[in-house]
Amino acid sequence: MTSSAIVQKLWNYCNVLRDDGMSYGDYVEQLTYLLFLKMADERTKP
Repeated sequence: MTSSAIVQKLWNYCNVLRDDGMSYGDYVEQLTYLLFLKMADERTKP
């Protein structure tokens, strides 16, 4: 997956969360947490 594809996915998630009524700070916090979990998962794979 390219970096531009990752950025596009993140913006799509931001749009979904914003449309559901979450504020900017709330969805940035949630997406940051998800990225952290994804990075941790990637590091544990052989």
